[in-house]
Amino acid sequence: MERNDQNYEKCIQILEEELLPAMGCTEPISIAYAAAVARETLGQLPDRVVIEASGNVIKNVKSVVVPNTGHLKGIPAAAAAGIVAGDAGKQLEVIAQVTAEQQKEIQEYLDKIPIEVKLADSPLIFDIIITVYWGEESAKVRISKYHTNVVTVEKNGQVLRSESVEEDSDGLTDRSFLSVELILDFANCVELERVKPLLQRQVEYNMAIAQEGLLGDYGANVGSTLLKYNGDSVRTRAKAMAAAGSDARMNGCELPVIINSGSGNQGITACVPVVVYARELGCGEEKMYRALVLSNLLAIHQKTRIGRLSAYCGVVTAGTAAGCGIAYLQDGSYDAIKHTLVNSLAVVSGIICDGAKASCAAKILSAVESGIFGYEMYCNGQQFYGGDGIVKKGVEQSIISVGQLGREGMRETDKEILKIMIEE
Repeated sequence: MERNDQNYEKCIQILEEELLPAMGCTEPISIAYAAAVARETLGQLPDRVVIEASGNVIKNVKSVVVPNTGHLKGIPAAAAAGIVAGDAGKQLEVIAQVTAEQQKEIQEYLDKIPIEVKLADSPLIFDIIITVYWGEESAKVRISKYHTNVVTVEKNGQVLRSESVEEDSDGLTDRSFLSVELILDFANCVELERVKPLLQRQVEYNMAIAQEGLLGDYGANVGSTLLKYNGDSVRTRAKAMAAAGSDARMNGCELPVIINSGSGNQGITACVPVVVYARELGCGEEKMYRALVLSNLLAIHQKTRIGRLSAYCGVVTAGTAAGCGIAYLQDGSYDAIKHTLVNSLAVVSGIICDGAKASCAAKILSAVESGIFGYEMYCNGQQFYGGDGIVKKGVEQSIISVGQLGREGMRETDKEILKIMIEE
């Protein structure tokens, strides 16, 4: 790929759009962000709040700890945190700085202010509408399609901001040109100074929360449990550290992460195993960063066809992408990467997303294991072939199959998962 190619610049733009900092699970943080914008627009501390959210958002907020709230969970807690202590200008780091006094105020606000939560009547997979009131005054904010995409702001019925919410448009850089071969070409030729700041921050943030997950007591402690019973090989550490990052993030750790495809868990998964292997192999900084370019863009490429939220577990795409990043460090050929991707997708594409919570860490473990094993199959001259289940002939056709499964095939599964989750 030539550096004057328009797709070269698009790849950089995609990385800039996707590798963003966030503290806490991105769905509750998006609610906190919307609530902070609504409170700022209203100009007063609301005395009533109504929240409408799409099913996938409700699913991903239900069981996860909202950071800086004293281990509170759920949509009302996320909204209250944004209203009481949020800084709307920081977007997905909206509640990154909350004092002990503000934590008390968040709980007091929840105790005395009515916060109504409703399932949004919306065709969109990702949709959040927050309306806040103070006496006769009101403000309304809507975030749609992705976590920072504020499409509507109103005050007392007056429209201050209004953008299209068409299902087939999200305002992001077009990704339809992406392919595994193109992504590998870009990873090999990109001028690292253009992307190095993004990747340095991703390594710094995501490795820090992975280390914290191993040292602390978070959720089910999947990462530290794996190390305890499976030794300290690079393969085990790659899985354990990725899982540990999720252990911490899903259970109230207040460290930020760099997300991928709107998800911190996916950002951790696409990054941490690659860094662990690069350091073990002594590949050097340049090779590691190029492997991270590959891993991040492959995760985005796969997720683009599935959609931001789905009943298809997003860490599967990130784990298989990490396996390809590891293959790049050791081989680097197109054959190695395409076979790694197909081999791993053939195994773990059945993992469902039942919301953000402690068990996400174990799903990361499984996805990274499959990614690594997919490469080992290739090294051993083995592969899954087109016609083996949903696997098609050719890596791009297999990605299309998985996209169809995640976006279309799992629509009813998604509804059933939500129904099961909200049943008492």
